Amino acid sequence: MVAWIQSTLPSLPWDVILLAGRAAFLIFSFLVAAIAFTRWRHAAECDTEHTAQQTERVLERLAVLEAALAASDARIAAQAQQLEMQLSASANGSAAGYQIAARLARAGASRDELMSGCGLTQQEAELVARLHGTPRRAARSHPAAA
Repeated sequence: MVAWIQSTLPSLPWDVILLAGRAAFLIFSFLVAAIAFTRWRHAAECDTEHTAQQTERVLERLAVLEAALAASDARIAAQAQQLEMQLSASANGSAAGYQIAARLARAGASRDELMSGCGLTQQEAELVARLHGTPRRAARSHPAAA
């Protein structure tokens, strides 16, 4: 075989040899490019699949969080409504208690009577007695004022 190559080389012109070399180099380069492109495409497909899986997991977690948030919103709304009812009942009851305390103070009730009868604190009873009570009765119920 070596003899054949030696016998044919001197008879071929250098242009043909260089042309054959270029052709072999181009074919080799095309094969390397094809292999690289195939690997690159496979890696891109794997990355796309991995990203799709991660996105799916994030969406599942987001759905769980949305459900938890909706449940929390419902509980908060129920508790707010319950608190509003308690506050309105408390405001109605305390307003009625202050009205009764004011009537009793006008009738001459002492601070102790206002505290025990209407459930007022000592300061509240003193204030109601001063605002609604008779001047001498309010002065007698608070010893420091006398």
